Amino acid sequence: MTLTIDQVTEGSALPGLGYNVTATTVVLGALASRDWRPMHHDYKFATVRNGTQDIFLNTPNLAAWFERYITDWTGPRGRIGRMTFRMRDSVYPDDHMVFAGAITAVSTDDAGCAWADLDITVVVSDDEAGDRLCCTCTAKVAVPTDENDNPWARKGDNWTP
Repeated sequence: MTLTIDQVTEGSALPGLGYNVTATTVVLGALASRDWRPMHHDYKFATVRNGTQDIFLNTPNLAAWFERYITDWTGPRGRIGRMTFRMRDSVYPDDHMVFAGAITAVSTDDAGCAWADLDITVVVSDDEAGDRLCCTCTAKVAVPTDENDNPWARKGDNWTP
């Protein structure tokens, strides 16, 4: 199924995404982004030297999770134009991340590219500490105008995120 702009409504919520984070999630994300800093794979370094409760997700890993969340919603033709996020708290093994998003604006630019602006949050559910807001994100994503449109084919003046 291809999501098209006529299916996108300002104020609508995106489907949620929940994920149980493991130590493997944290370590493989750091490995994939070539982040060799020990706080992302060495429990003793993270807890004793840095004073954190455990190893934690690194920035590129979290960025990849935001990208997955957005493109799970848009499908393969959705193209992220801009994305910024702020990490407010760490995500650790045994946390349950919950992504939630809302469409804040829908527009079409002068080149005919359709855009959806999104606000996204990541809340971690913790049985002991309760829920905590870990990250916020804003994104601007190109969505096809119809089944024949593909934002990935846009170049030059036709692509102005």
